[in-house]
Amino acid sequence: MKTIVLIFWIFTLSATPSIAQSELPNIIIIFCDDLGYGDLGVYGSSVHRTPVLDKMAADGALFTDFYVTSGVCTPSRSSLLTGCYPRRVDMHVNARHPDSVGTQVLFPKAKKGLNPNEITIAELLKEQGYATACIGKWHLGDQLEFLPTRQGFDTYFGIPYSNDMNRDFVPLPLMRDERVIEAPVDQNTITQRYTQEAIDFIQTHSEEPFFIYLPHAMTHNPLHASDDFRGKSANGIYGDAVEELDWSTGQILTTLREQGLEENTLVVFTSDNGAASRWGGSNGDLRGWKGSTWEGGMRVPSIMQWKGTIPAGRIVTEMASTLDILPTIAQWTNSSVPDDRATDGFSLVSLLMNDDASSPYTSFFYYQKEQLQAVRSGKWKLHLALDSIYQSIHFPGFKEGRDIELYNLEEDRQEVHNIAAHQPEVVQQLEHMANYARQHLGDLRREGDQVRPAAVVSNPTVRLLEK
Repeated sequence: MKTIVLIFWIFTLSATPSIAQSELPNIIIIFCDDLGYGDLGVYGSSVHRTPVLDKMAADGALFTDFYVTSGVCTPSRSSLLTGCYPRRVDMHVNARHPDSVGTQVLFPKAKKGLNPNEITIAELLKEQGYATACIGKWHLGDQLEFLPTRQGFDTYFGIPYSNDMNRDFVPLPLMRDERVIEAPVDQNTITQRYTQEAIDFIQTHSEEPFFIYLPHAMTHNPLHASDDFRGKSANGIYGDAVEELDWSTGQILTTLREQGLEENTLVVFTSDNGAASRWGGSNGDLRGWKGSTWEGGMRVPSIMQWKGTIPAGRIVTEMASTLDILPTIAQWTNSSVPDDRATDGFSLVSLLMNDDASSPYTSFFYYQKEQLQAVRSGKWKLHLALDSIYQSIHFPGFKEGRDIELYNLEEDRQEVHNIAAHQPEVVQQLEHMANYARQHLGDLRREGDQVRPAAVVSNPTVRLLEK
C-alpha cells in the first residue's frame, strides 16, 4: 500500500470498479502558462471572453481552492507530472547557466533535469496501453536525457523551455520528438499549431486510449496571438492570447464530440501559477502575483470535465492541487500510484463525485525556492516567521524578514487581516505541521530526509536545426 507522507490522517479512496481496456478513459490535460485566477469569465473576468471555458465549467466541475506547488514554471510542472512537491524530486532550485545555480527555473543548456527514474503520468498510462503525446512547453530539461520522449511520451511537439529564453542562448526552437525543426519558432501561430497537433492526435488514436499533455506557451511573456485574435479583445495582447486559449479548448472539445469520445474523456484545464504583475493578467481579488507564496501566486483556475461521469455544474470549494492529478488519473484508469517511493497527492475522485466529500489535505505547503514560507490547513493559512524572505521572481534575492501572519481564508482570502495574536493554538498547530515538512522535505539550508535527486549531465549541448 502506498505510504502517504506530510499528512496526519489517512484519506480512503472511494472504490472504483475494474475498467476494461476498451473502456479506459482518454485523458487531456491543458496546462496554461501564467494564466491568473481572475482571467476567465467563470472566475470573474469582465475583460476576457471565454465562453468555451465558462461552458466547460457548467458541464463539469470548477475548483475555487485549487493550488500549484510553486509560483514559477519548472517546479510547478514537476509536481503535476509526478504527484510530488518540487523539493521531493529536487526540481525547486535550478541553474541560470550551465555552471551556476540559484534560479527556480531551468534555462537552456542546464545540466539538470527531471530524473528519468521518476514516474510520470505518461509512464503510468503507457503501462495501460495508452498512446501518449506532449504538445507544448516542457521546461523539465532540454538535454536528450530529460526530454518528454524519455519520460513516457510517444511523441513531442513544442518549445522545450519558456518562450522568452531566446536571448544569450540560441534561437527559440520548436522540436519534433528529439530534433529541432524550426528556429526561431513563429510564436504568433504557436497556439494554433499546438491545437492542430492535439486534434490530429485525437483523430489518429480515436480507437485506443490516449493521453495528451498540452502545456501552452501562453500567457507567458512575450505574448502572442494569431491574426484571428490579435487586437480583438478588450485587454490588449494579453486578452487576445487568453481568448485564443479559449478557442483552442473549444476546438479540442468539438473534436472529441465529433469523434464520439466526449463521454469517455477526462479533460483538465488549469495553469502553472498565478498571473505576473506586469503583462495584463488578473488574479482576481487574491493577494500577490506569480513567484510569490501569497494566494495570487499559487491558487489557480481549474476546471475538470468528463461528460456523464463528473456531475455538471459542480463547484468544489475544498482544497486540491496539481499534486492530485496523477493519483486521480491512476484511480480512473486501473493504474497504481508508485508504492516504492514517497509521493504527495491524493485522488480527487471522491471530491468530484460526492457532495459530502472533504479535502484529503490536512496540510499544504508553500515553498519559494528552498524556503518554506507558509502552510495551509483547512481555512487557516500561516505565513511563517522568517529572518529573511525570498521575494517574487520579479525581485530575486532576499528581503528583511517578517513576524508570523495568520489568515482565515474562508473570510479573508485577500490575506489582509492578520489574526495570529488572537489564535495562538492554531498558530502552534500549523507550526507543528511546518516542522514536519522541514524534516521530510527540507527548508532553507536544511535537507529533507525523504527527497530524491534530480538528474545531471556533465556536458550540456545545443541541438542544431534539422536540415
